[in-house]
Amino acid sequence: MAVKRKKSSKRKQPYKHGVPKKYTEGAKNPKSKAAEIKRTAAAYKRGEKIDIKAVERSRVAQGKKRRKKK
Repeated sequence: MAVKRKKSSKRKQPYKHGVPKKYTEGAKNPKSKAAEIKRTAAAYKRGEKIDIKAVERSRVAQGKKRRKKK
């Protein structure tokens, strides 16, 4: 009799908030960044026009660390 093995997951990358963890690392608000990524992906799949420059700017702004003023 053959031994049944547990089917392994296809995902080999750690996910957080529905997107790969590395996409939200360093963000001020990881949940909102993940939501923005999912929203943009859905719009792209629907064929809507996406302002890539605006998306790029917002993602850069989300990832920057702020320095405290002395």
